[in-house]
Order: sequence, then structure tokens, then C-alpha cells
Amino acid sequence: MSVDLLAVAAHRDDVELTCAGTLIRAADAGYRTGILDLTAGESGTRGSAALRGEEAERAARIMGVAERRNGGLPDAHIQNTEETRRIVVEQIRHFAPRVVILPFPVGRHPDHRLASELTRDACFLAGLARYEAAGAPHRPHKILYALAYREDPVKPTFVVDVSEQFARKMEAIRCYASQFDGAKAAGEIFPTGQDLYALVETQSRHYGSLIRRAHGEPFFTHETVRVDDVLALDVQSM
Repeated sequence: MSVDLLAVAAHRDDVELTCAGTLIRAADAGYRTGILDLTAGESGTRGSAALRGEEAERAARIMGVAERRNGGLPDAHIQNTEETRRIVVEQIRHFAPRVVILPFPVGRHPDHRLASELTRDACFLAGLARYEAAGAPHRPHKILYALAYREDPVKPTFVVDVSEQFARKMEAIRCYASQFDGAKAAGEIFPTGQDLYALVETQSRHYGSLIRRAHGEPFFTHETVRVDDVLALDVQSM
């Protein structure tokens, strides 16, 4: 069955850190959600790929994800090639999502940058009827980029209020004890002296404050967002 919202990431745990609250909120609203982890995380410094897989399954249940799949690409060696595009095209056709969340295409981890570029290309190619890959042609309607933890001056196009979902987001993140217990940094999250769980909450409260809410998750789109009723716009200006 197709999903309404698909989050694609390089590694198991990336989705939990960047957009778990948004996935949980979508599931709460009755939408079908999915996750595609492109690698198994076998090159990670902590834990193992097998253990990380078990942690990912527990996290998916907490988030209410309808289906979580793995692309089988090599961790720390993701490339945007004809072969990897075909692999991801087949996954996109399998999930047939309306909306796709990708990593922001700038980051210190090469896998994050390349996962974003690779999957965006695959989203387009998946809609070509004559592109040779398994599955029926399908092109997602919208691509969103998760902005959490960005340090460059990128202003979010919008922020999702995840105040009611934040506790479950943290529960999903804590499933990755092999990766995060005792950690002070991870992926795009730089160390500040706080433990990683405190860092996640700090970032979440910052983005929540931008929309006058307790917790938020930021996203960027290349397209301008349409507004039908300016009198219904939220977030106080002064």
C-alpha cells in the first residue's frame, strides 16, 4: 500500500532526530507514513548494524510508521550513480508517497548530502514511464527538506508544531541507546557540553519559539508557499 508521507534518510536514527514529530503528527491525523533508511549504518562508530536495526524497528512502532525499509546502500559510501538511482527509484515506486522529506542538501556528513541529491533525482526519475526499474511510475507531489540542527543562515519555510508529539519523539530517539546514551554529538548535531538528548530538546524549543509554540520541527521548500486567507495567518508579529 502507498503512503502519504515518506521520510528518507542516510542512516537509521536520522529520521528520528530530524522529523519524527512530524511523522507522528501525520500518523495521529490518520495518514500513512513510511521511512526509507538508505544504509544499515554498518560504518557507525557505536553499536552494530544488527543492533541498530532492532532499535529502528522499535522506534518505528513508537512513531506509528506503516512501513520502514532499508535501501541496502553502503554506509559512508553513498554515491549518486545510475545503479543507486535505480535502487531508490524502485523504493519510491514501492511507497508511492505524495510528500517526501529529505535531508537538507548541505551537511558535514557526506552521506547526508548525497542522500538528499540522490533521492531528489530518484523522485523525478520514478515518474518516467520508460525508466527501467521495477514498479509502476510515480512522482511525489512535494519534496520537503528537514532543517533541524542547521547552523547556516537558512530560514525555515515553515515549522511544524510538534508540542503534543515531542514526548513520543524523544521516546523514539531513546530507542537508539547504542548510538546516543552518553553521546554529546551525532550527525549534524555539534557538541555543546550537553548530552545529546538535551541538545535535541534545546533545538526543538528554539524552533517552537519561532511559531510561538513549545516545540517545533523546521522545513525548507524551494517553492513559495501559497496562502488562501491572509486573515487566517498564525504566529504573532508584534
